[in-house]
Amino acid sequence: MSLLFSPLTVGPLTLKNRVVIAPMCQYSAVEGVPRPWHVQHLGRLAISGAAAVIVEATGVEAAGRITPDDTGLWNDAQEAAFAAIIRDIRTYSDTPIGVQLGHAGRKASTSAPWKGGRALGGDEGAWETFAPSALPFKADWHTPTEMTEADMDRVARAFEDAARRADRAGFDLVELHAAHGYLLSEFLSPLSNRRTDAYGGTAENRARFPLRVAKALRDAWPREKALGARFNGSDWVEGGVALEDVTAFGQALHQLGYDYLHLTSGGNVARAEIPGDQPGYQLAFAAAVKAAVPDATVMAVGMIFDPRQAEDIVASGQADLVAIARAALDDPHWAHHAAAALGEAEDLPPQYARAGKSTWPGYGRGAQRRA
Repeated sequence: MSLLFSPLTVGPLTLKNRVVIAPMCQYSAVEGVPRPWHVQHLGRLAISGAAAVIVEATGVEAAGRITPDDTGLWNDAQEAAFAAIIRDIRTYSDTPIGVQLGHAGRKASTSAPWKGGRALGGDEGAWETFAPSALPFKADWHTPTEMTEADMDRVARAFEDAARRADRAGFDLVELHAAHGYLLSEFLSPLSNRRTDAYGGTAENRARFPLRVAKALRDAWPREKALGARFNGSDWVEGGVALEDVTAFGQALHQLGYDYLHLTSGGNVARAEIPGDQPGYQLAFAAAVKAAVPDATVMAVGMIFDPRQAEDIVASGQADLVAIARAALDDPHWAHHAAAALGEAEDLPPQYARAGKSTWPGYGRGAQRRA
């Protein structure tokens, strides 16, 4: 029997298998409001066979967007649009839908990747950005404003408010975004946090504001719904966040009552050389946190694309869950196909059942298999 396709309890949520669709920015919102693109994108993933789907990084305030095209959860229009998407999904799928809440910090006020992926100019609607220290992400990017206590209070409240909106919209889980060089991971890394007050210097001090936000989110999000956090295992640059600090942060989140820990890496230093073409290149970080916090539910992500690779990850105990992203864009039925490859039932929607391995002679003979 496949462990990958066995149920798992994550806090108050029971997942039907161990495959989760990771958050993936779509850069297709207008004023933070999800659009028809999101309707089809999330609807397709809701019938992918995965145990849960997590919506892209969603800004808790306008200044916290990566780009003008990011989704948000700071006003009624955004909340209503997400509620409508979830309400429609519930007519055909019971797959849990989550949302990743974040703040882009010094990497805010940029253009979408296919629009240049650069800092916006003043004539393009650029806005003030915030960070632990007044250090730009790149030399030709805007210099962020070093956050004051009042700024930190505002951002913490924004996370609380976004969590309440997510609850009202019908989301089943929330994931705190503390990774990829955005605001909370900027505080955690000594490469981007050069403060000399209570929020900089030691690992304990650098974690102070991220944990303050984490606690505020834990207090605002209902205990009967799942709560997780995504954070970096490495900056991939000498002098970056240390693995012992990563595991300590994971332990602190677990003690706060977080239901799962999602390990990723990178994004905090533009010059980093990340081995992103290597299968499972981030797995060691998940395994380290799992070893340090054995009672925690840990999620691995990063170039996980082969069903047997995913099975080995959970069977070996290196992680409890695997998150897939581009694999699901490449093959929206990755989880169904993985189940078949591992000898488990595909569990296709009845409308698609006639295309399953046991019913369609052309199964596995398509263009992708020939490529």
